[in-house]
This record gives sequence, structure tokens and C-alpha cells, in this order.
Amino acid sequence: MPQLRFSAVEEAFSRPTVQFEIPKEKISEIFGINVFDRKKMQQYLSKDAYESVINAIDKGSRIERKVASQIAAGMKAWAIDRGATHYTHWFHPLNGSTAQKHDAFFTTGAENQAFETFSGDLLVQQEPDASSFPSGGIRNTFEARGYTAWDPSSPAFVLEQTLCIPTIFVSYTGEALDFKTPHLKSLMALDKAATEVCKYFDKDVKKVVSNLGWEQEYFLVDEALHKARPDLALTGRTIMGHAAAKDQQLADHYFGAIPDRVERFMKHFEIECYKLGIPVKTRHNEVAPNQFECAPIFEEANLAADHNQLIMSVMDKIARKHKFRVLFHEKPFKDVNGSGKHCNWSLMTDTGVNLFSPGGTPKNNLQFLTFLLNTLNAVNKHAALLLGSIASEANSHRLGANEAPPGIMSVFIGKTLSKVLDELQEKVHDKKMTPDEKSELKLEVVGKIPEILLDNTDRNRTSPFAFTGNRFEFRAVGSSANCASPMTVLNAAMAQQLTKFKSDVDKLIEKGIKKDEAIFQCIRKLIIASKNIRFEGNGYSKEWVIEAEKRKLPNISEATTAFKTFISPSAKKLMNEFYVFSDRELQARFEIKNEIFIKKVQIESRVLADLAINHIVPTVLAYQNVLINNVKGIKDLFADEREFDALAKPQLQTIKKISVHLKNIREKVKEMVEKRKEANKIQEADKKAKAYSFSVKPYLEEIRYHIDKLELIVDNQMWPLPKYRELLFIR
Repeated sequence: MPQLRFSAVEEAFSRPTVQFEIPKEKISEIFGINVFDRKKMQQYLSKDAYESVINAIDKGSRIERKVASQIAAGMKAWAIDRGATHYTHWFHPLNGSTAQKHDAFFTTGAENQAFETFSGDLLVQQEPDASSFPSGGIRNTFEARGYTAWDPSSPAFVLEQTLCIPTIFVSYTGEALDFKTPHLKSLMALDKAATEVCKYFDKDVKKVVSNLGWEQEYFLVDEALHKARPDLALTGRTIMGHAAAKDQQLADHYFGAIPDRVERFMKHFEIECYKLGIPVKTRHNEVAPNQFECAPIFEEANLAADHNQLIMSVMDKIARKHKFRVLFHEKPFKDVNGSGKHCNWSLMTDTGVNLFSPGGTPKNNLQFLTFLLNTLNAVNKHAALLLGSIASEANSHRLGANEAPPGIMSVFIGKTLSKVLDELQEKVHDKKMTPDEKSELKLEVVGKIPEILLDNTDRNRTSPFAFTGNRFEFRAVGSSANCASPMTVLNAAMAQQLTKFKSDVDKLIEKGIKKDEAIFQCIRKLIIASKNIRFEGNGYSKEWVIEAEKRKLPNISEATTAFKTFISPSAKKLMNEFYVFSDRELQARFEIKNEIFIKKVQIESRVLADLAINHIVPTVLAYQNVLINNVKGIKDLFADEREFDALAKPQLQTIKKISVHLKNIREKVKEMVEKRKEANKIQEADKKAKAYSFSVKPYLEEIRYHIDKLELIVDNQMWPLPKYRELLFIR
């Protein structure tokens, strides 16, 4: 085993940069060449078919089956021209990955004649086997039927000679078995609610689009080292390994020069992304060694979520070609930064206005305040559910650690903007002021917002939900997560809040209060209510934990506790109100989250037990025997007992230390296995998950502690697994 480690290290450190041919064309010339976008549709579809698709995308109208056949014919012709031989419905099941079943265009007819075919029925709906996908009790395991249905708002694309058609995925009885279906419903609810509020300020607004810009963090590890670490290969993270003497302390990796091998990989996957219409814009080194980030230009949220799932798949494939493995686990290495997927969220009207950007007029700034404050209160009301939407076994390792927000939901907007809100709240209700003076002050305060935001809106790295000038950044989302999960909750919460806001304003208008004054009165109430969720300080401080408890803000760092938010009365009321989730679908999510948690801890426990007993313990015993033989040799050479004691004392102390650590490893592995057996007898998924979380999972750290101590004692030549100093520095 040690020889495997050293050969892996030697291979990794001597590996040359993989060469590939960089296209000579400009990015703009290859962007979207493998996407059936509007330009391609105009070329391959009839006018009626094209207009039908565009109306479905822009207005949500239905596509008739007869027209679907025309669209399918055009889509097939384009895909074959791009080299496609197969087609698939591409969807996002609740196991966290993407799924696809490929069928050939090829078929045979009379007299065994071969030809290509693709009908409207095959485009619009298919029936993949759903029995092995997570369903959370929605269906029996012996029932296989599920349906995928075309989502025309996300364009089809060709990937490795296969036409991929983005779809939703539902059960035989109609419940959602994917991330996309509820996400689309939440987007529709938000569009309707936001458009109604926008009409207070601009009657020409007919649609509000939710935009998303994700920032994808990830680690790269050399393929050879990855193979030599069974824990990385099987769990996605290192479940043992002592910190390197140097890792990220000097912050010299952050924004540093990108290693040549990594840069070639980045260029390669970016080119493939451009062909798929993914507008990747940014790449850089992150804080931890071997940690990197990519980010695209903002897109419509549904398309952005699809593109994020697609880019993770593309990155994995391209990484292998460059002899890397890409790690999306939220905490693959202990004591260095984990990886997040910051979700930057904004709202845009069809008239081109960003609702989180103040404008050049008091009216536009009043609109900005309206949407800013409704967002704050939506987050305040559903803080626990938002934490539940990003909770997972992997993300629980990251939250509250280096460069990650804590498990307390708060919103940062900056001290200066907070001061403006407080001023607006207090002074406009000064009883000594006349109505005209109040109106003048309102306009003065509202009018200076753009100038304030230009220079005084900082960023708070410890805030899970921060306003950053013209958008909100949800920083608590984990690297491996599907963006659609937190965005679904956020969109639904915002839809509910905006609906209530409009109702409150309309009631005041019905009483004879002028529209602007009614809006100001409702805004004042929102300012007061938002103080509970607003926090400008250090989210890592002990003082904030105490203060958050006083405010009754949820502090949920344990994953299985966070999962329960999906079946809370407030979650059911919210999701039922906008038909995003039924109670049964929420219960299913709760069950699935618990099942995945159980399986991940179970796998880590089994891997750790195997590595500890079959790799670490034998290696340590072998080294201990070396020391024992050394002590025996000293005793043979030095007959004087006092001289022997002086010379052999260090070795004897080390032998004792090793024995203590070995004893603890064996005992704790045995206890962990027994606790796992006890947990496995529990039938209810939530109770079983709790048992794994509180009875099994703690042993992972306890056993690791002793193994990591032994790593510093045992001869480097004998240690069987690549160490952090070897894993974390790409050559």
C-alpha cells in the first residue's frame, strides 16, 4: 500500500500538461452552436411552429400535439446536422444528479428498411422507469411508471452526439419527482405577484423574470492521488488526514496565478460550455489550495439552474481527460475552506428594469425600496425553511466554518442603507411635520438612495443572505446542491410576501388614501418588521448567537433538524397557497432528505471502518514493531539499566502513545458498527436519520482524531494514504 501512495504521488507530481486544440474562432462565433435556440428554430421550423414555441416560452401557452410533430421534425433535422444519433429526455431527479435514457433516431420499417424518426409524442412526453429514483413514499418500489414532459423554456442541446431535451419528471399520479417542476411553479407565482406590485409604478410591466447568477466553487485533485484515496473515491471527501503545515494561512492561492494544468482544463471545459450556450464569464483560484471557482453571466433562473447542473457534468468529464478529478463536496478537506454555490438572485421586468436597482427618479427608488423590503420580510418569515432548502449532510460540514456563513439566517444590507431605512421610518411620522413637509422629506430620503448605494454598500462574508448593490446573494447554498431547491423556496416566499403587500396597499387605497402614501405606510411597517432579520456584524461571533436567540431567529446547524422545516405548518401553507408543493410532495422531500443523509453517513462509516482496521492499524502495528525491535536492540547493547532507560525512553513513550491510539481506534470502530446496527433497525426514516446523526456520525470525528495523530507519528515511508501536503498542491 505505501508503494501505491508513492507511485501515485510520483505520477501526479511529474504529470505533464494535457494538450488539446483551442478553437481559432472567437467565443462569440462558437457560443451556442450546440443549442436549439431561437435563431436555429427560425431556420428549422415553420413560422407557425416557431411562433408556437416562442409563445410557450414567453407566455406559458400550450403547444398543440400537431404543432409538436412539426417542432420535433425540425429539432431532429437540426440535431442530425450537428452529428446527433440519439435523443434523450434530460431531467433532474431528487438524487441530486441529472438523468437521461438514450434512444436512437434510427428505426426500421417494412422489409427492414432503416430510417431516422422522431415524433411530436416522443418530444413532448416519455415514460422512463421511475422505480429506482427517490420518491419519498410517493410510489411503491414495485411501481415503475414515471413521466418526463418537455420544458420548452429551456432549449434543447446536443451533447456528445445526443439530443438532450430538458424536461420535468413526475410520478404516475402527477406528483413532482424532480427539482424543476416546483421551481417552474414558484417562478410563475413570483412573476404574477411581482407584476401586480410593479403596476403601482409602471402599468406597462407585463412580466417579471427571476434571474440567477451562480458562483460554482470546486476542488481539483490529481487522478492518481484520487485513486490512492478510497475515501475520496467513495465519499467525495477525506474522512481522515492531518492538516498540512502550510495550506491557506498565507492566502497566497487566492486570486493567484492559475497552475498551467488547471488553466488548460479550465479553457477546455469553458469551450465546451460556450458551445452549449452556457455564458461562463469568470474563473479564478479560491482561498484553499486546489480550490477554484467559475461563474457565468446572469440568466433566467430556470435556464441558469439547468446550466449549473450541466456544467457540473461537463466539468467532471473534461477533468478526467486532463487526469483530474473534480470534487463538488462541500468540505472535502478538513480545516480549509469548504465549497459553496453562491446564488445571486435578482428580479427583472420585461421593460428592462432591475427591481433591486434604484433609479433616477423618486418613483423608481420607491419601487426599489418596495422590493428590497418585501425581500427582507420574506426571508424573515421563512428563514427556517430557507435553511432547510440548503441543508444536507455534506453542507453541514461547511456551514459556520472558514469562509462559510453560520447556520443562522440573517440579511446584510449595509449600515448606510439601514440608516436610510431608519430615517425613513422615524421622520416621516413626526407629528410636528405638515403633510407637505413629510412628502418633501420622503422624496429627499428616497432620492439619495442611488448615491448612497454607489459607494457604501459593502459585502459581509459571514452573512448567509446579503444585498450586494443590485441583487441578493444567498451564500449558504452548498457546492453540490441543485440551485432550484433554494430558489424554489425563495421565489415562493417572495410571491407570498408581495401578494400580502399588494393586499395591504389596496386596503388603504380603498379607504381613500393616495397610492404613494399607502405604499409609504406599508413600507414603514416593513422597515420595522425587517429589523429582526437585519444584521451588519460578524456572523461568527458568540455575541451574534446570543442576539439571534433573543430575536428568535432559527439557528439550525444540524441537518436532520433542518429537514423538518419542509413539513412545518408554515411551509405547507406557503407551498399550498401557490401550488408549488402539495403536502404529499413536501412529506416526500422530507423523507428523501433523511434517506440520503442516512446513506451518506452509512457509507462514510463503512469506508472509515475498512480503512482504519485494514489499512491504518496494520501499518501502525508494523511501525510499532520497528520501534519495539529498536528498543530490544538498545537493551542488548546497553546492559546498564539507567543508560538503557535514558536512551530508550523516547521510543517507549512513542510505543505507549501508539498503543493508546490503536486501542481507541479499535474500540471506537467496534462501537460505531454497533451503533450503526442499532440505527438500521429503526423503520421511520426521520428517526433513523437522527440516530445516524447523533449516535453514528460523532464516531467519524473521534476515530479520525486518533488516526490523524498517528499520521504524525508513523514513519512517512510506511503511511499508506496520500497526505494533505500531497493532495492539496497541484504541480
